[in-house]
Amino acid sequence: MPQNITLQLTPKQAADPKYYTQAAASLLRIAREDVALVRVVKRSIDARKRLPKVNLTLEVYVDQEPAPQPIHFDYPDVSHRTEVVVVGSGPAGMFAALRLIELGFCPVILERGHDVSTRKKDIALINRNQEVNPDSNYAFGEGGAGTFSDGKLFTRSKKRGDYHKALEVLVFHGANPEILYEAHPHIGTDKLPYIMSAMRRSILDAGGKFLFEKRITDLELKGGRIRGVWCGDELIEGAAVVLATGHSARDIYKMLHRRGIRLEAKAFAMGVRIEHPQALIDRIQYHAPQRGEYLPAASYSLVSQEGGRGVYSFCMCPGGFIVPAMTDQAQSVVNGMSPSGRTSPYANSGLVTEVRLSDFEYLREEWGELAGLKFQEEFELAARRFGGDHQVAPAQRVADFVKGVDSKTLPATSYIPGVVPSRLDQWMPDFIAGGLRSGLRTFDRRMHGFLTNDAIVVGVESRTSTPVRIPRDPLTLQHPETEGLFPTGEGAGYAGGIISAALDGERIAEAVKLYVEHQHSR
Repeated sequence: MPQNITLQLTPKQAADPKYYTQAAASLLRIAREDVALVRVVKRSIDARKRLPKVNLTLEVYVDQEPAPQPIHFDYPDVSHRTEVVVVGSGPAGMFAALRLIELGFCPVILERGHDVSTRKKDIALINRNQEVNPDSNYAFGEGGAGTFSDGKLFTRSKKRGDYHKALEVLVFHGANPEILYEAHPHIGTDKLPYIMSAMRRSILDAGGKFLFEKRITDLELKGGRIRGVWCGDELIEGAAVVLATGHSARDIYKMLHRRGIRLEAKAFAMGVRIEHPQALIDRIQYHAPQRGEYLPAASYSLVSQEGGRGVYSFCMCPGGFIVPAMTDQAQSVVNGMSPSGRTSPYANSGLVTEVRLSDFEYLREEWGELAGLKFQEEFELAARRFGGDHQVAPAQRVADFVKGVDSKTLPATSYIPGVVPSRLDQWMPDFIAGGLRSGLRTFDRRMHGFLTNDAIVVGVESRTSTPVRIPRDPLTLQHPETEGLFPTGEGAGYAGGIISAALDGERIAEAVKLYVEHQHSR
């Protein structure tokens, strides 16, 4: 049996397999030549003190102990099995489809946007301030919003499903095996498109179906039971429908509302993207003038209560870029992403404050359960009015934002479409601007130098989560009043990132199996 040991090393030592292998042998009191294999199973950085350390947990195989087998998934042929419609190809939809195949079902994935290769071209046009394709952009297309992102693979919930298996699925489809042991694993926007394409190939090779440019326009309902979905004049039927459309699919919420499918308004969060020079964040977090050769670009996670309202950083992207995340030309929406090497000279993060049901109560009479969606949309439209042409975004230096003064100039930024000076506090809802200002003062006390005019805030970060939940029965995971409809992922209000959405998709697939088996037994 392999033995597990933990070493605390300098960053340079932890980067040298020869060094930590010898250190492991010494700790186990065996000769170096008796070590057959040393495998890293967990790595984390402790930067609380002046000299950062790396905690390295190793799995040590001695003499002739068999090495672990490479990760492999053998998906069965389901080409002639019962079909299940999966709407959306983000993490929830993709993982639901793969799990359905494992369970012996044939998934039919409907994606409103383009495949990854074509989607890259659509995104390039957006970055050049040309037209926004409402079906193929940073939010929509193969792989969903997660494809062009930092690819962080972290979930706080331990009850959603097999977290380690989800990581293994990603490794099997091309992710770096380091994600299996990093304390805060990420893939990178340069790697994710290829992984999503490989997952599609697995689905197709197993007999599943993958249909692009299929925007859902209606549901086929009979007697309170869903029989399929309409894409314009085309009906696509299945034994069940998995709804994994993502948090930006406003047309889906409106279609469900129109069809009388019960929805629920929910709290969410909105704010800005904040961007610093990465070197500044490195100095603050690593307590040194430079991070050096062996430490990664530093990150942070900040949260506070300001006037009883939560303010926090969200989706922090060290060594990353701010990107235009609108799904309509009339909006200004930004998000963040990082390549796998996190090599950009900038660090950005969402900086958001809690939006409560009471904040948009005045919209409920006209918009009902879609009131939060309308409130979110108005925030994005305001940002567009105070930005520039096309995707040019409104921005302000951070210290100026806190003081409530104009920024005459703006520092360099990673946001390719460009930024223009704007007094963000003059057009934001007061509780958002006030919460962000108070939060920035608090965060500067924890990370001295965080509040600086070398940093900027860019408007707006509004798609942290959906303002609408599609309810589901806690036991069957179906919509309580629409038999055979299985809402899942971020768009349904049950996930908040790649892994949590993936795990939720797998749970839904298992619920679909029980549902279909019950239907056949009637």
